[in-house]
Amino acid sequence: MGVGISFLIALKATILFLCFAYLKNLGFTLFSLPFLYSSLISFLVSIASHPSINLPILLGKTTDGSFPLFSLIIFSPYIYFVRIFSLLRRLRSGEPAYTEVHEGLYVGGWPSSPQKLPPGDPAIVDCTCEFPRVKDFTTGLPYRCFPTWDTRSPQPADIESAVKWASRQRELNRPIFVHCAYG
Repeated sequence: MGVGISFLIALKATILFLCFAYLKNLGFTLFSLPFLYSSLISFLVSIASHPSINLPILLGKTTDGSFPLFSLIIFSPYIYFVRIFSLLRRLRSGEPAYTEVHEGLYVGGWPSSPQKLPPGDPAIVDCTCEFPRVKDFTTGLPYRCFPTWDTRSPQPADIESAVKWASRQRELNRPIFVHCAYG
């Protein structure tokens, strides 16, 4: 079993804090403050994403898949870090954006562009708390968000609700796309 998000983000927070301390000791106090802020946000996310706490609502992702402005400002060091990390990971791995696991049922990673969506105007079950719904190309598609930290599973009640919702969408002959951060 690999390490989870809480460990990796705590490691990132530690590195950022060491950068802050190093720059402050060199006399670059003003330049070091963004490193301190990013470190504190990363420690907060590390704690909130720990399995014993599991508080994905911390980032403020709404049911329509957007983030309130205050959340984007406060958590920007984390939110934009995971977006860049995701992009680099996807480029490096060469994994497909989605896989059809059963007829009309697709699983994959966060669809950052229209080409990353399965065919047939799918209903989207979003299991991320870090990535927004890209409304440019998903407007008009049925959408449900069940915020979940990367490397964690949704709560049992969320899984049940998602299955019921997806089943209703399948009754309408609509394909289903379930996605987490990376697929």
